[in-house]
Amino acid sequence: MTENDERSRRWTLALGAETEGSSQLSDSDQRMSNALTALYGDGDDVLKKGRGGLGGSAPRVAKWLGDIREFFPSPVVQVIQKDAFERKGLRQMLLEPEFLVTVEADVNLVADLVALRGVMPEKSKETARMVVAKVVAQLMERLERRTADAIRGALDRSRRTSRPRFADIDWPRTIQANLRHYQAAHRTIVPERLIGFQRQQRRIVDLDEVVLCVDQSGSMASSVVYASIFAAVMASLPVVATKLVCFDTEIVDLTPELADPVEVLFGVQLGGGTDINRAVAYCEDRIERPLKAHLVLITDLYEGGDAEALVGRLARLSLIGVNVVVLLALTDTGRPAYNPDLSAKVAALDIPVFACTPDQFPDLMATALRRGDVAAWAAGQDIKLVRSDGRDRHAPNSG
Repeated sequence: MTENDERSRRWTLALGAETEGSSQLSDSDQRMSNALTALYGDGDDVLKKGRGGLGGSAPRVAKWLGDIREFFPSPVVQVIQKDAFERKGLRQMLLEPEFLVTVEADVNLVADLVALRGVMPEKSKETARMVVAKVVAQLMERLERRTADAIRGALDRSRRTSRPRFADIDWPRTIQANLRHYQAAHRTIVPERLIGFQRQQRRIVDLDEVVLCVDQSGSMASSVVYASIFAAVMASLPVVATKLVCFDTEIVDLTPELADPVEVLFGVQLGGGTDINRAVAYCEDRIERPLKAHLVLITDLYEGGDAEALVGRLARLSLIGVNVVVLLALTDTGRPAYNPDLSAKVAALDIPVFACTPDQFPDLMATALRRGDVAAWAAGQDIKLVRSDGRDRHAPNSG
């Protein structure tokens, strides 16, 4: 870039994305400009409280904080954050625990609170932790049982037993078999004979290794929350050895904290750059038995490090027997924004690359742990996989 080009770039960034010459900005500069416009300009106010803001349909604050941490040095970030609190009303949210309690709590609010915890006043931190704990408890209630059942063993519906566990009772067949025991006076059936499913014993009981390697850049905020919950659930199961590694340009191994998912979330640092290759290298070093290992890489594949080295490393892991799955997002919508070029290169390695929802994740893990065909599983879920030309495709036989 010539000196004149650099001067023009700087003026364009200073004056805003809508000025003449803004169309010449690179994707990275455009994101930087959008982050500044959100605070200092008249554009889409991603930081405004209320509709579309905190607790809304996307982790907007977390992504914004991640962007400014990626593009600016620490002293500048501190100034920008201070301006945001003063100009956009975030200070009110942080200074008033009562406000935190009344805000609708969901995954996106958790992501925002985790992103803001470093600048949160002490008197609000305990309230924020309570809000996060409440959402975590709700998610655990929703996802824990299903995840545990899927991983411990699916029901083998071809075999039946007369001594089923309560959760495995086949109620339609049990009712049909006990119709002669109908008690008219009580308007009920006495089930003298129970019919249920036997559980299929799986080979995963000899401790498969599961490594969740999660991109903690701001755009992946809600995926980080869900991945942390699932890691905590799986860590509680004696049939798998679970590790959780979160990364941006730095790496944090949260495996020792998995007994407390709230503590896990407060150990996450949302935002910053992205060095996926370095994180995968860290995970590679900690895989003890490749033929019993499953690496679930959760990232949008916007690599700030060495993309070629990343592709080579994933190819090597797959070659030595590690079961590699790349999730572009783990969110309620299951609709990712991702790097199509790098995704295509990874997909060309016959590594499944797609996004899924939290409700689909337990079955995905069960399929992976069985070393089943993940593409065939995705076919039944109508999930779009990335193909080697970078475009989405439906899994085989999905129509």
